[in-house]
Amino acid sequence: MFHLASSSLLSITYPNNNLHHPRYSTKPSVKTSFSVRCSVPQTNNETKVEYTPWLIVGLGNPGNKYHGTRHNVGFEMIDSLSRNEGILMNTIQSKALIGLGSIGEIPVLLAKPQTYMNFSGESVGPLAAYYRVPLRHILLVYDETSLPNGVLKLTPKGGHGHHNGLKNVIGHLDGSRDFPRFAIGIGNPPGTMDIRAFLLQKFSSVERKQVDESLEQGVQAVRTLVTYGFNHHVDRFNLGQKYKYNKV
Repeated sequence: MFHLASSSLLSITYPNNNLHHPRYSTKPSVKTSFSVRCSVPQTNNETKVEYTPWLIVGLGNPGNKYHGTRHNVGFEMIDSLSRNEGILMNTIQSKALIGLGSIGEIPVLLAKPQTYMNFSGESVGPLAAYYRVPLRHILLVYDETSLPNGVLKLTPKGGHGHHNGLKNVIGHLDGSRDFPRFAIGIGNPPGTMDIRAFLLQKFSSVERKQVDESLEQGVQAVRTLVTYGFNHHVDRFNLGQKYKYNKV
């Protein structure tokens, strides 16, 4: 449990990592609390405020072979969040490398499934069930070929768009599509290049610079989403991304 008292001290107790749940709807046999409570000094009765945690999952493939490839930009976003928010990715649970921490006062769980892309749901489903994270707070970060390289897009829900990792996650969330997504554009393969070869290819120097810049912007976007939810800030972010390389 995370406790943030008026003195701003943060304490962490890690759960039993041996507990796994095959489906999102499975109820854990042990109650697990993952929340932040803060004392509000202005009130006489020290009203307790509890924040709903976020599960932020980057999709990718484990191992050095896939490091820096287009299909692994979801992992890269998690790495950027980990560095910027000071969240250590040092625990293995439900076939994923995870880190427990917070963005501001909001508790977050960062995760990088180690199951390979097409079986990502085997991590997402059990983690969501164990930490009792509602669908509306499961943010999936993944590569998107329908967006130009380096262009980002936040949406509150949607389909899988033929993305196998996303499709597998939906299956492990009992078929529900009502969870947020953060798509990172990687562009389309040139000419007749095979899509699988394209996804496992590394970025050119120009593309790499665009992606690095988008990761910095992505950290700010995640902070805004976690703090304020889907509101006009996100709408403005998406609009700005749409015309990122085509100024009008």
